[in-house]
Parts: sequence; structure tokens; C-alpha cells
Amino acid sequence: MIANLVVIQPLVALIAGVLILIVPRLLNYIVALYLIVVGILGLFGGRL
Repeated sequence: MIANLVVIQPLVALIAGVLILIVPRLLNYIVALYLIVVGILGLFGGRL
């Protein structure tokens, strides 16, 4: 399951980065969602 976490985090970061470049006003929401996703994955160890 750790491998899934290692693959998901860079993918989420890449998507967030592209969205920030396209629509800079979404920055607050994207950062918040990224932190929530990383936090949930960290708590559950990627077992979702």
C-alpha cells in the first residue's frame, strides 16, 4: 500500500500545479484540497 501513496502524492501535486497555472484564483481551494488528501492518505496509510 505504501507504493500507492508514493504514486498518488506526486500525481495530486501535478494536477494541483496545472490547475493553479490555468486558474490562479483557485489557489486557496487547491492547496486546501491537497492538504486534506495528503492528510487522509497519511492517516490511513494509503489503504483507502
